[in-house]
Amino acid sequence: MGTQGLPQQGADTTTAGFEYIFPGIRGVQAGREYYVSMCPLRLIPKIFLFDEDELAPEVRAQRVLNKGRVPGLARYILDNPDDYVFSALTASVDGAMRFVGVSDQGPGMRVGRLHIPMASRFLINDGQHRRAAIEAALKENPALGDETIAVVFFQDAGLARSQQMFADLNRHAVRPARSIGVLYDHRDELSQITRLLALRSPVFRGFVEMESSTLSARSRRLFTLSALYSATSALLQGIDLNSTEGAQDVSGAFWEAIDELIPDWREVRNRTLAAAEVRKQYLHTHGIALHALGLLGNTLLRESIDPEEWKPRLAPIRNVDWSRTNPEWEGRAIIGGRVSKNHQNVVLTVNHLRQQLGLELSAEEQQAEDAYQRGER
Repeated sequence: MGTQGLPQQGADTTTAGFEYIFPGIRGVQAGREYYVSMCPLRLIPKIFLFDEDELAPEVRAQRVLNKGRVPGLARYILDNPDDYVFSALTASVDGAMRFVGVSDQGPGMRVGRLHIPMASRFLINDGQHRRAAIEAALKENPALGDETIAVVFFQDAGLARSQQMFADLNRHAVRPARSIGVLYDHRDELSQITRLLALRSPVFRGFVEMESSTLSARSRRLFTLSALYSATSALLQGIDLNSTEGAQDVSGAFWEAIDELIPDWREVRNRTLAAAEVRKQYLHTHGIALHALGLLGNTLLRESIDPEEWKPRLAPIRNVDWSRTNPEWEGRAIIGGRVSKNHQNVVLTVNHLRQQLGLELSAEEQQAEDAYQRGER
């Protein structure tokens, strides 16, 4: 006997009929039926399971939950209750699902109610981090429980099939380039600042790649939006400027000051040098150099945000040899002839710039510098 009184959203979870009833739509993929429904968030932690961490990989149907990702996802929901977006969960059900259409023929056969025994096991094939984030968010804000998330239900056909589903669902998943993430993120203040720099600053306007995080050999751009974002983040970190406009003004002034000290950038804008040749021959357009310049600027801004004080101190940057053939970059920003932007290389690159300005190194920077000088690269 089925449960009675199906709510308008989600599933009726009374135990009178020992089954869940979900409003649903029936579809077919690869000859197998599947169902799409809406599930109240309050039910997600209760009925959807993921494999235990201690199981060996060969007997799990998905990757181990990365618990470090969960707080950020939960915070995203809690901080944006009016406009968060979560895509559908995908789950396998090991019980005997029964679909009852609103009619026996025509389009009504595909719309109806999905009956699932309460004794069934719901195993998430895709979305275990979203599930864990929903559970964490509900603990802080139970009112979210009446909202819904789409769920795609498949019949559980055993471990091998579940593992194959996980592999297939993730096989062609491509993380979007970081640049386009910055371009489209209207919630992050730093993304807004970076976009405005790229679109309005005389230094960057028309010379920033807005979508891709890499530049092709023939690109006419000098910088990527993601590199500018990282560099501006380093520049403004820990600087209290009270407003987005203030941060925009300071960052714009800083990059204009740097532009005055690197003539190659201006020559590309004036079409006297080709962007591709500049990127090929010099380091100053690469992400590691921008990041190091941002860190250098951060040190000066922490002492004073008055341009009359920090701008003159940047003057030695004009004398830096940014040529990729400069042996001083080998082991700092360049490894085996290739630009490298891991943490250690960023530290060693900013060390070189600090030395040009006569600035002291932090304990971490000095340790990295000592190792570099000993040849421990």
